[in-house]
Amino acid sequence: MNCKPHPASPAESGLYGDRVSVRYDRGQPVVIDEQSIAIPVGKITALIGPNGSGKSTLLKTLARQLAPETGQIVLDGRDIATLTRLQFARRVGILFQENVAPAGLTVEDLIYHGRYGHRRLFESFTAEDQAAVESALLLADIAHLRQRPVVQLSAGQRQLAWIAMALAQETQYLFLDEPTTFLDPAHQFEVMDLLRKLNRELGKTIVLVVHDLNLAARYSDRLFALREGRIIASGTPDEVLDSDTLRRVFDIEARILRDENGRFLFCLPVGRVCAASKETSS
Repeated sequence: MNCKPHPASPAESGLYGDRVSVRYDRGQPVVIDEQSIAIPVGKITALIGPNGSGKSTLLKTLARQLAPETGQIVLDGRDIATLTRLQFARRVGILFQENVAPAGLTVEDLIYHGRYGHRRLFESFTAEDQAAVESALLLADIAHLRQRPVVQLSAGQRQLAWIAMALAQETQYLFLDEPTTFLDPAHQFEVMDLLRKLNRELGKTIVLVVHDLNLAARYSDRLFALREGRIIASGTPDEVLDSDTLRRVFDIEARILRDENGRFLFCLPVGRVCAASKETSS
């Protein structure tokens, strides 16, 4: 089943983009081409698509890292361009791939950085800050690593530490760009299990970019499939992950399978779409 993108609506979601276009530099091609998107509150939403489809650009625009050329992003009834940096930081936690911790910075020190949105300049940390950091350490199950330098952690441990820093912000929304990249399967599940726990137990609204379609199918409540700056399909994993959509979005032929209990959906790529098939479908 192919689903048309849902129109953005403030009544439907706390975070939505209305006819958003984005380009990186004047005179350069448009990366996101007048798209509307509504993020369901209290759900896990995954942006999927091939390399260069615009999914990370769309996430960065929703996260106010990029300003749209046209359209607007509305968060809880307000255009995000009107929010101060601190107001936005108290609503949205952000974790992108370009994360580098200074040498010697411990896990605990890193997580305290997540509290800066709650403090005035030069203000000391409070008991509330300490409680938020302790809670983040426990939620991410890395309290035993608190005094370890971040640079000495494994890739999986580092990712959990960065997520804990975002958790210390105590925000309703959490944005992550490819949080499982470069992780082995065990750590991929560890990270995704944590995100699902944050969603199911704390009600956090999570938006992430993910390449692995099977992780997207297993953990997401809603998918948006992008290609060439446009949302091609949106809906539940069952609605979006079908052979026709995967052909149109990724240029692949794939079989859609389920486990023996019918709980989990799996995408099994079997090859690229041949040129003749592309011409026939266009």
